[in-house]
Amino acid sequence: MTAGASPRARGLRGVHERPLRIADIGPLNVLFSDAFSERYRRDGLAGVRVPPLNPLIWRYAIEDSAGGALCWVDGDGQLAAFNVAHQSGTEGWMGPLAVRPDLQGTGLGTEIVTRGIDVLRQRGCTVLGLETMPRTMDNIGFYGRLGFVPSRLTVTFTFEAQRGRCALLSHLGAADAAAAVQGCARLVQQMQPGVDFSRELLLTRTLGVGDTVLLFGRDGVEGFALCHEASLLEGRSRDELRVLKLAVGDAALLGPLLAAVGGYARDCGVPRAAVRVQGDYPSVHRHLVGVGARVRWTDLRMTMTGCEEHVPAQGVVLSNWEI
Repeated sequence: MTAGASPRARGLRGVHERPLRIADIGPLNVLFSDAFSERYRRDGLAGVRVPPLNPLIWRYAIEDSAGGALCWVDGDGQLAAFNVAHQSGTEGWMGPLAVRPDLQGTGLGTEIVTRGIDVLRQRGCTVLGLETMPRTMDNIGFYGRLGFVPSRLTVTFTFEAQRGRCALLSHLGAADAAAAVQGCARLVQQMQPGVDFSRELLLTRTLGVGDTVLLFGRDGVEGFALCHEASLLEGRSRDELRVLKLAVGDAALLGPLLAAVGGYARDCGVPRAAVRVQGDYPSVHRHLVGVGARVRWTDLRMTMTGCEEHVPAQGVVLSNWEI
């Protein structure tokens, strides 16, 4: 469907779709905070107020979508809903996405999710998914009616910053950095053909929101972790380094890579690092528990029927489906 009226959202006069822009970040933050705070209220947590996100993180999300970030505007020109659809080669996922509280239950939620699916399918994605809060039955039922099925939990672990050496993409010269990004792409391709995180690596460096920790071996890049050090929340201090993408060709290299991530966190002056582990990797879960990492949060991974992820026969690829 092209930009214009939203036929699936019945009874919403004047609501139309358009691309989400950097200039929308202010009202976008208000809608985000209101919608997610309302979600917590419905879950029985009336005192929780979700804070707005760091505008730089929103910019990363919008630019990373490469045109997949859409919003819906009402007849008064106010944001009514949004959905940010991301593509990493053949891997596609959506988030964040939300509908303004006063318009929930009107069919607009179905519209924005269906449009996100359309965008990712048109771009050739063979994996389609999202993450939601596992305790929220309404969300799970809603996405289920749109063709999504529950997968495994994603568990967020945190571990303390530590002394350690780390090789960073930003420390390389132009030619070596380009070769390193290509090496990261080859590594992922070997384990999950079609998936490519190159745009995320380059955009993170361009915007200055973080860096990529690299592990080099005899054959080039043997592992990497794309990390964001910028605060996730607006006006808050940096309290956590977040790993968005991680890959190692040999699971035995996970320990050295995470130690290097801890070293990067310490160099940034951030007290801890966070890594989100999909339940498809029980060995990674055991490793983090074994080194004293703490479980901080869980999310439920959901994928479209017929568009599921494939776990590599060896090695580890972790892909965060949240910003």
